[in-house]
Amino acid sequence: MPQLARRLFVLPDELVGSAQSWLEHGELTARAARFASSVVLLRDSPNGLETWLAYRPGSSPLGVLAFPGGSLDPSDDDSVGWLGPSPQQWAELMGTDDVGLARRHVVGAIRELFEETGVLLAGTDLSTTVESTFTPDWMRARTAVAEQEKSFTELLAKRGLSVRTDLLKPLVNWLSPDFAHRRFNTRYFAATVPLNQQPTLLEDKGVWGRWVSPAAVMATRDTTTLGDEVDQPNTVGRELGELLVPGSEIMLEKMANANGCIAYLSYKRKAHVYQPRLVEEDGNLMLEVEAAKTVAGDPQRER
Repeated sequence: MPQLARRLFVLPDELVGSAQSWLEHGELTARAARFASSVVLLRDSPNGLETWLAYRPGSSPLGVLAFPGGSLDPSDDDSVGWLGPSPQQWAELMGTDDVGLARRHVVGAIRELFEETGVLLAGTDLSTTVESTFTPDWMRARTAVAEQEKSFTELLAKRGLSVRTDLLKPLVNWLSPDFAHRRFNTRYFAATVPLNQQPTLLEDKGVWGRWVSPAAVMATRDTTTLGDEVDQPNTVGRELGELLVPGSEIMLEKMANANGCIAYLSYKRKAHVYQPRLVEEDGNLMLEVEAAKTVAGDPQRER
């Protein structure tokens, strides 16, 4: 069992108002959290393990910079061709008795990954995946799904494709802080890029996204390097801890210490719900998380 440590994280500017209101008015009932799925996309490169990060406009519970993901959609319940572990097996892997919800999270994860990056975990059997999903035809399909002109399941059915659930690996479950006005109950998954696919930003909607080295990101976490590169009003001059939610920062730490995709994916994780809670530390409001220590460095306070 990994040793848990008390971790402190910066309270993002967009949460300061709701945090102060929570304390001042003694709110006791948290707003309902929407179910969401997010996929940590991975690849091995000459520079080591890399992952895909993108900018999210607005105030997303996933963070200003985040892995591909979003809230579940009613269409995620629709019938769809299915390859890989069954919904029952996924429920067991995710530590839940709700088989239907587990299935929705898996379909939602594959859908969100496709919408936001074009990477499609689907094929006609367990030995095939779609190739060249970065063509104009696939971009039009992504746009149609993103704008809800066509459901993801309809798109797959029309092309004779089934979701490759065997290409996903469950990671962790993060719940937004109780005081937040917009809350997600997010299941994180991991996946490597299928053969002859590559992530791209959604046409006319993507602002910034690229492969990053977690080790390099962690090495500059106390600087504004990444935020300045994204070059948006809510990223310039902000350090890493102000751009990521605690869950994303912790996952990047673990990736930075992993020796490639296989090492990261093979790490055994126990089903557990993590949730930051509001604390006051040296007169400052911060987010506290009980999380497993990283292999190296193991800082107690993250900025």
